[in-house]
Amino acid sequence: MERQWILLVCRMPAEPARHRMALWRELRRAGAVPIAQGVWALPDLPAVAPLLAKARQHTDAAGADLTVLHAAGHDPDSAARLDRLYQDARAAEWVEFRADCDKFLAELDKEHRIGKFTLAELDEEEQSLDRLRRWYRELRARDLLGSPAAVEAEQHLKGCTERLDQYAERVYATLGMPADQAVPDRGNS
Repeated sequence: MERQWILLVCRMPAEPARHRMALWRELRRAGAVPIAQGVWALPDLPAVAPLLAKARQHTDAAGADLTVLHAAGHDPDSAARLDRLYQDARAAEWVEFRADCDKFLAELDKEHRIGKFTLAELDEEEQSLDRLRRWYRELRARDLLGSPAAVEAEQHLKGCTERLDQYAERVYATLGMPADQAVPDRGNS
């Protein structure tokens, strides 16, 4: 069966810009892809319903117009274009996420290379991993079609968690603390 889409056609006033910007942020956060000026597309799935309510709140607050349409590609090329736009947007986000995971791993490598095994540094690295986890959850929430790149990103995040655990063990060993008493539960991704 051909994928169904929701199109949001938004006519927002230029001023005040805060309403337009709030709507755009909300749409991007939900994974909507822009297909023309003021026109955004999302897969027609139940998870989209809360976004529609928020979009309506933003446009009502601005005294603007929001038209919500159900759509499908008119022809196979148009349908494929919508799918491709959505998948490309998700893939770009996952590429950026994996790059940040790589930066995190490089930072751990640097700390290991220079022998910086301190609790303060460990705390900083734990905060960085927590940020990656939050970002991962946000990307998963808006990846409504389950991009294949999400699997690789999950593996990158698991690798970050494992490497931080190794770094923590080294910190505790350097400080003479028993690892089984000092290593906090890092949770899952």
